[in-house]
Amino acid sequence: MPELSRRRALTAAAAVAAAAGAQAVTTPAATADDRRRAPGSPAAPGSPDSFDEVYRGRRIQGRPSSGGGHHGGGHHGGGYAVFVDGVELHVMRNADGSWISVVSHYDPVPTPRAAARAAVDELRGARLLPFPTTD
Repeated sequence: MPELSRRRALTAAAAVAAAAGAQAVTTPAATADDRRRAPGSPAAPGSPDSFDEVYRGRRIQGRPSSGGGHHGGGHHGGGYAVFVDGVELHVMRNADGSWISVVSHYDPVPTPRAAARAAVDELRGARLLPFPTTD
């Protein structure tokens, strides 16, 4: 077997890099809607799935909303409502698809479920108080 020289190692590395680059060009990229949607999700494109779970002893829920909230059902929360122990946690979807809440406003997360969990972590056992609204 021939000895591995620096030239052969660099040639092999260049070939691997070129092959990876060619595959990246020919593989179709997922759209932003594809990345946000769970497989088999019946919801509208980009709308997160519903959830209902107990996280660290707190019940967190999320579901598409059809209005009724102070945001009119589609303004900041993108038509999605999140609750911690039955109290609405106001969430907002950012332009990049990430989510923030009134509790963890400076720490964007990928989903409303992650926003609810981050809020529970930040509350550290404290009760979530209803957010005052002016309709």
